[in-house]
This record gives sequence, structure tokens and C-alpha cells, in this order.
Amino acid sequence: MATDFIVHDKADSVGVVVVEDVQPGRDLTGWILETDETISLKALDPVPLGHKIALGDIKKGDTVMKYGYDEGRAVQDIGTGRHVHVHNLKTKRW
Repeated sequence: MATDFIVHDKADSVGVVVVEDVQPGRDLTGWILETDETISLKALDPVPLGHKIALGDIKKGDTVMKYGYDEGRAVQDIGTGRHVHVHNLKTKRW
């Protein structure tokens, strides 16, 4: 089974897309490196290569975790399978 996105840590709230041309409605397979598990979800947005996809529902104000680290704060609700990027995620530094 091909891997469409990777997750480093079981606590991560996003995965990183490792294939091109993820379009809405596409069924994706992710690999959790920490536990060597696979997970599945459906993309609800186009997600470019190297960008993040929400693994579960993320509420406005929640901390977004990537690679086991704090990636920033959600500035709006983000549903499972949605593109996570600068339009809905901001650093906590500024």
C-alpha cells in the first residue's frame, strides 16, 4: 500500500503529504513512523506536496502538533482531512 502522508509521533495532529496532486475526495494512507502503523483518511481539500493535512478535528485555539513539536495555533476550526497551512494556522511567536 502506498504512503500518501507521514506522521512522526502518535500525538501529532497533522500529517505531511508526500505525494503530488492530493485532491478532495481522495482516500489517503498515512504511516505513523513512531509505531509503524498505517491510518486512513479522506482528503477534503487539495493539499500540495509537503503541506499538512488534519488527522482529526482541530478547534480554533488548539495547538497543532507536527513531528512531536508545537507547530502553532489554529486560528479557525479545521476538520479532519482539511489542508492545514498559513490560512488556518499561525505561529505562537507573533
